[in-house]
Formats: sequence, structure tokens, C-alpha cells
Amino acid sequence: MKRALVLVLVAAAVAAGYYAGQFREHDAPPAAAVAVAERRVLYWHDPMVPLQKFDKPGKSPFMSMDLVPVYADEKGNESGVAVSARMRQSLGIRTATAEVTELRQDLMAVGYVQADERRMARAEVRATGWIEKLHVRAVNEPVRAGQTLAEIYSPELHAAQEEYLLARRMANESPADAPLARAARRRLESLGISATEVRRIEKAGEASRRIPLLAPISGVVSELGVREGTMVQAGTPAFTLTDLSSVWISVEVPEAQAAVLRQGQQADARIQTLPGNIFEGRIDYIYPDLNPQTRTVKARIALANPDLALKPGMFAQVSLGAVARKALTVPAEAVIHTGTRSVVVVADGERFLPAVVRTGAQTDGHIEILSGLKAGERVVRSGQFLIDSESSLRGALARLDGEAAQGSAEASPRHKGRGKITDLHIVKGRIELEHEPIPSLKWPAMTMEFSVADKTVLRTLKRGDAVEFELAAKPTPDNDYVIERIERKGAN
Repeated sequence: MKRALVLVLVAAAVAAGYYAGQFREHDAPPAAAVAVAERRVLYWHDPMVPLQKFDKPGKSPFMSMDLVPVYADEKGNESGVAVSARMRQSLGIRTATAEVTELRQDLMAVGYVQADERRMARAEVRATGWIEKLHVRAVNEPVRAGQTLAEIYSPELHAAQEEYLLARRMANESPADAPLARAARRRLESLGISATEVRRIEKAGEASRRIPLLAPISGVVSELGVREGTMVQAGTPAFTLTDLSSVWISVEVPEAQAAVLRQGQQADARIQTLPGNIFEGRIDYIYPDLNPQTRTVKARIALANPDLALKPGMFAQVSLGAVARKALTVPAEAVIHTGTRSVVVVADGERFLPAVVRTGAQTDGHIEILSGLKAGERVVRSGQFLIDSESSLRGALARLDGEAAQGSAEASPRHKGRGKITDLHIVKGRIELEHEPIPSLKWPAMTMEFSVADKTVLRTLKRGDAVEFELAAKPTPDNDYVIERIERKGAN
């Protein structure tokens, strides 16, 4: 009896201890939860754009997904290479700050001299006749305004002179016939007979067999359309004259730089055959169209040419003046050009991380950064190649080709995933998927768009299908992952 009582008491004590332990475990927060609660968040980021940091949670501006926190105890796993201060001093690593500065860019262009089309004129025949005498016989001969270019015999001109002389005599005898004389004179003028020639006819009192064709402006003969003895019709352009005291220089400016062009902008031209001379002018006109073959915008510059040193056809190097604007810049030596992209090495404390940047203009030892960096970030300006060899930076730079930085050499050549089709663009070869997490890329579940290597496979799919897919190991230069295989889930 006593033995049974002892056993009961022992069992009760064990049960009480068990339940008490269960109660304490239930009330106390798990150890993992305590550890999570104590973890300090350094920043949030988008796993697809890991170098862009945010100081609070929210939606990614790049993808329709939540930002992921990066904890202090994970900082050692960040991409990049850690280099101590002593090693940096040994390698001679120097850094510079990305700053917004005033970028002054000299816009240079190549052009050619051409005639000012507003200073061209034609000497035309206004009646049917023959060129009986040619005074200017060759192209490029200089002429003066009012100079006789040719003498024309025309029965129509001869008859018009006779009618005028007769009407003039009648008006002298009877004032009532004066309107008739004025009408006959206006007919002579409409046929191209100058006032000087009309006065000579009046003084001579008889019609002239030959009527001179006069130069309307001073310049050179750029086109000669007749020869001595040629029969001409009314409206024949016998001579084209060009005044070269002012000329144009036409320049082709690349599309990316054309936005800074302004009408009236200062321009200086240098001609290879005229060394030491600088010809000053201004942009006279910017053409409204873009050359689709050369992707350039055409502009013309008006230049004074009093001594006729500039000749049509000459090539010119044109400086369109310094254009000042605010831009984010870094030293030019900080940018590594790989041939397919541009990279800078960003210094983050003792760590160095690669960043793909898009560059713009380069001047005075600095290069413009259009995207990929923020003002205030520090970049390595010397020693970045030594970092590569000394600290195996190539492993970190491999991420620029779309590969996660991993310590294992047996990484999968493709990234597998599952999801549901939310949209299709068969013609464009693109698909939108609401996919599950992809561990090999460290992507959480999200909805995003992909391009498909073989877009014909999209004809076998529809919205709402559950699919399995494989992504190429590396993204395109536009950071676009390509689906190389996709099929409905469970398909053979």
C-alpha cells in the first residue's frame, strides 16, 4: 500500500513538472523570434537591383514587389570585396565622390561650305529669240550688277520697241494718246528691257536689233544655260548668279547632342586649307528633320565672306561653343569600359562593390553619369584593377552578367521556377508571370514580365495557366531575363 502511494506521488510530480514546463515554453517567445526581434535592419533593397538602397520598407520602384530588409548580421554576405585600410594604402587605392557639377561641353561638328541660297539670282529671257552675242562664256566668272551678260535678238522685242516709238510720237502730237504711250512702255519693261535701254531707244528714235541681258546682282556665274547662237524660249534660265560675300556652313550634329543647339548660337569655323584663320558666325537655322541613316540633325551657320576666302565645297571643323549644364560626374579614370557596358567600383566603408553605370558626355577629365550612381557615393578612381587581381574582384563582377555571387562552382546553368500566366504578348514574345520564389536568384514571389526565346511556344499557352519555366543563366544587357523553356505544369 505504501509502495503504491509513493508511485502515485512520483507520477503526480512528474506530470506537474511536465505541464509547468509546457506552460513556460508556451508563454516564452521562441529563441529564433528573440533573435529576429533583436536583428538590426541596415536598409531595404530590391533583390533585382541590390545596389539601390532604401531607408524604409515599401514597394520597389523597379518591380511590383516588396523591398527586402538587409540585416546587420548579413552585411558580411554582401556582394563585393573587403579590403583593409592597410591593404588600400599598399595598393595605392584612391577614391573620389560622385558630385553634381557644372559640365561645360564643347560641341564640335564637321561641315562644309555652301552658297547662301538667299543670295542667288537668275537672269532669264522673257521673249523667244536667239543669243547673238555672249559676253560671259564660262561658269564661275565674276560679274557686276548691271553688267551685260548676253545680247538677244527677238522679233517680239523688236516689234514692241516699234510700237512704243510710234505711241510716243502720237502722244507728242496729241496729249490724248499719252496713256497709249505709257502702256507701250510698260510692255517693254515687262519683256525685260531695262529703263536705261528704254532711254537709249528714245534718244536714238529707232528700235534696237539686239537687247542686252543684264546681271541682276554681283557675284559669280554658278550656272550657264546658253551658248552663242542658241535659240531661247520665254522663261529660259540663261544665267544663275551667286553672291559669295556671305556663305553658309552646313553641319551634322549627332542626335544625342542636338538638343543643346539654339538659333543665334555662336559658332567658330576652321578650314584646313586656311590654317590660322577662325571664321566667326552664328547658327542661322536648325532643320526640323532628323537624318534616319546618320541619326544627325542638320544646322546651318551664316558667315561673312568679304574677301571670298571661303569657297563652296570646303570642309570645316566647327566649334558650336561651350554648353554649360548641371550633371552628375566622376573622374573619367574611375569608369571601366568593358566594351559592352561601363562599370565603376563603389567604396562602401571597407567593402568595394561593382556598379553598372550609363555614361554621357566627357570633358575636362570628368565623365557624366546618367544612371547607376547617386550624388555623394564614393568611387575608386585608381587601383581598381589592382583590387581585381589582389582581391578576386572578378567573382563580384560576375554578378554584372546576371549571376549571383556564390561560393559554389556547381551552380545551375539555368534558374527554374513555377508560376501562373497573368498576361501574354505573342507578337512581342513576352509573358507576364505571377511566380513563386526562385531560390537560385534569391527572388521572392512576385509578378513580373519576361521575354521568351521561342515566342511560338506562347501560342500553346493562355492566361491563367500554371506553368513551369527555366530562365537563362545570364540576363541581357538590358537586365532582362529570358525564358528558354516554358510549359504547362504537369505537361510531358
